[in-house]
Amino acid sequence: MPYFDAASAAPLHPVAREALLASLDEGWADPARLYREGRRARLLLDAAREAAAEAVGCRPDEVVFTPSGTQAVHSGVSGALAARRRVGRRLLHSAVEHSAVLHAAEVHTAAGGSCTELAVDRTGRVAAGDVAAALSPDTALVCLQSANHEVGTEQPVEEVAALCQEAGVPLLVDAAQSLPWGPVPGGWSLLAASAHKWGGPPGVGLLAVRKGTRFAPQGPRDEREAGRSPGFENLPAIVAAAASLRALRAGQETAGEAARLRKLVDRIRTRVPELVPDVEVVGHPVHRLPHLVTFSCLYVDGEALLHELDRAGFSVSSGSSCTSSTLTPSHVLRAMGVLSEGNVRVSLPYGTDGAEVERFLEVLPAVVRSVRERLGVPAAGRETVAATAGGGPEAAPAAAAEEPGEPAASAEPAGLVVDSLGKRCPLPVIELAKAILEVPVGGTVTVLADDEAARLDIPAWCAMREQEYAGERPAERGAAYVVRRRA
Repeated sequence: MPYFDAASAAPLHPVAREALLASLDEGWADPARLYREGRRARLLLDAAREAAAEAVGCRPDEVVFTPSGTQAVHSGVSGALAARRRVGRRLLHSAVEHSAVLHAAEVHTAAGGSCTELAVDRTGRVAAGDVAAALSPDTALVCLQSANHEVGTEQPVEEVAALCQEAGVPLLVDAAQSLPWGPVPGGWSLLAASAHKWGGPPGVGLLAVRKGTRFAPQGPRDEREAGRSPGFENLPAIVAAAASLRALRAGQETAGEAARLRKLVDRIRTRVPELVPDVEVVGHPVHRLPHLVTFSCLYVDGEALLHELDRAGFSVSSGSSCTSSTLTPSHVLRAMGVLSEGNVRVSLPYGTDGAEVERFLEVLPAVVRSVRERLGVPAAGRETVAATAGGGPEAAPAAAAEEPGEPAASAEPAGLVVDSLGKRCPLPVIELAKAILEVPVGGTVTVLADDEAARLDIPAWCAMREQEYAGERPAERGAAYVVRRRA
């Protein structure tokens, strides 16, 4: 079964498996003890630290291992902010950071600090100029991921690092997604990563704090990991994580595999919009990770789409609201202002067979079509909606045909009002697509919806369909989204 969710967790690298099994026999003792078994364990820990530092591009004594990548981020943020409390308490971070950064920012704000969120463009990329404009004398820390975990967009870390150095502000880089593909460029101050993203075992994080960076670890401390990550080290997992990272860097393996996977991703980016109507490929087309592509499908329930792909033998991920426990769209997609419904993230692990990608492209159109049919999108749904470009009185009766369960639309002087209250996306968007055919050019459709995803998906639908999004206004429940027919 093809596994296409390496951005969540990469399959265990064969070298990691071998190292893990070997270190269970050799590295079980306490590396802080002076007897033979302890010295052997210490040698393994030191070797792992040297291998990790070489891959990161820093000194071994600047690297500590943590119980997870999330813990590495939390420790890095809290330690850097605490050390610069006298300078200021302002934290800058992009709007698309991993939730680990956002949660750390919430704690900082609750403790009396302040946070400034940096906007991104429609590709999910921060402008270095915006960072420069936001830097101020009271800025204590800047957080910027090297590449986004949902859409793969790479950030201008090197430019931002130079700006931060000039301003005397430390930069923490979340390199969880990019570290498997190479060191992070630029003069960053702190770096966090997670082993299960590069084929190491779960439960191992990495935090690098460069010399000269003020850092004050928070919480109870002990003598282990320079006082920055208390508790007994999971030495077998650490050794396996370092071994797999070193293996990825060996020779030209990483560069060659990156180039191969990039070609497969390019094929997905090109073919999916050709094979499936009404699809938006999101993320930066050039500045992106080599193995990751994300696209969203109009008129599709993301959870149903993932289930159908799973039944077809493909493991993928999604940022759609219907696939999350919070019932809200991904904060990344929301910050980008792109379509969230029917969202699919494909992230290819090392060694992915090109034939598996071709089979995915063969299966996807039928899967999307079946989900749309179950949601009540007409058989010629995309073509019917596209007919709004030509208009004509003959199109309206076909679209206005009443079917059991179809929402009622009441006429008002300003146009139509469609009541989608209590309905989850993509249903409000589907009802909008049907109703727009019933108003003349210049007329409006007002959609009443209380699903948070509608705030994102209705404007995105307008952009894809070349209709005018006239804004939203408060309603007794939810919000009223107004769309004006332009074609």
